[in-house]
Amino acid sequence: MFEIRAICDPDDTDRVTTALKAAFTTGEVRQYPTRDGKHTRLYLTADHRPTPAHWPTPEQAYATAPGINSEIGWTARFLADTACFTELGREFYLRKAALLDRIALLDEPGTVGDATQAADAAALYLLDLDQPGVICDPRAYVRQQYARTLTDDQ
Repeated sequence: MFEIRAICDPDDTDRVTTALKAAFTTGEVRQYPTRDGKHTRLYLTADHRPTPAHWPTPEQAYATAPGINSEIGWTARFLADTACFTELGREFYLRKAALLDRIALLDEPGTVGDATQAADAAALYLLDLDQPGVICDPRAYVRQQYARTLTDDQ
């Protein structure tokens, strides 16, 4: 892991941020004006992107995960306990995407049903939430993030 600092024109901030996120796995981007106020300083923690060989298999990612029925219950309880128009956090979207991925894996191999389409959409949403503009297999990304983030917390 390493720290990146970039100084750019304020109009280029989004473009530079997107390029850095496409090249590396990054944390939150912190923005500050330069002393003269004419440019923007960007700071972010980064790491090299894993190669596709480092994506966990579904069996690896969900080895210690709660059962599917338990996760359905968690999702339903979370939504029932959340007030309308509340912004949902990353944990919700990650657990939802992982749940839908696990359900889609139960489909017949080679078929694209409603479960697969829902899993793909939820995974893409999480990927765009975490890493806008990054191109990779969204469901593999969900498995990686689930294995890193939630399986140790359960």
